[in-house]
Amino acid sequence: MNKDVIEVQVRAVLPLEGSFAVFLGNETKVFVIYIDESVGTAISMFMRGVSKERPLTHDLVGHLLLAFGARVERVVINNINGSVFHARLIISAENELQTTRKVIELDARPSDSIAMAVQQSAPIFVAKSVWDTVEDVSDTLAQIEKKGLEVQQAAEAAAEEDEDDDEDDIEEFSDEDINTIAGLEPGKSEDEYDDGFGGDDDDEEGEEWKKADG
Repeated sequence: MNKDVIEVQVRAVLPLEGSFAVFLGNETKVFVIYIDESVGTAISMFMRGVSKERPLTHDLVGHLLLAFGARVERVVINNINGSVFHARLIISAENELQTTRKVIELDARPSDSIAMAVQQSAPIFVAKSVWDTVEDVSDTLAQIEKKGLEVQQAAEAAAEEDEDDDEDDIEEFSDEDINTIAGLEPGKSEDEYDDGFGGDDDDEEGEEWKKADG
């Protein structure tokens, strides 16, 4: 595993049409990974602390790790191949006497790795080679967050006035809004958003981000 890494946090998880956009980064840079809808929903639920009546897939994996005295120690997004990211899931386990510690490194999708890291409050790292490759979309995320805040404030103001007739006038934060602001392309298949970087043509995608940021 590449030792030259940068720690990042999940800055936002936004639903798109049939997929999710996961924004990762720190104070200096933010980049986006596209993932399938089911894992995006799981990450969002973990982040919001949503309780579930029955354990879902990532809950089950977490319970299995706990049963064997193991836990997710960290996640490393270690490579990008074209438009697809790769990750390593680092798991540590101890025997029943806690005298021997074993570290296991597994190849995994970034989406599943991020879900497990969020579930178990484990740190997420990005290899510097990947960090230097991805495009900074900090401005785009700031625009999305600003719009979301404006919508929230409008909703709160409407609730205080308690005028049901005004609800139709409140601007909603829709998938189309996100697509327009971020330059995202709706209607892509799940395979195209399988932990990808927004399509096969990275240069074209990059131009779309720049237009959105401008």
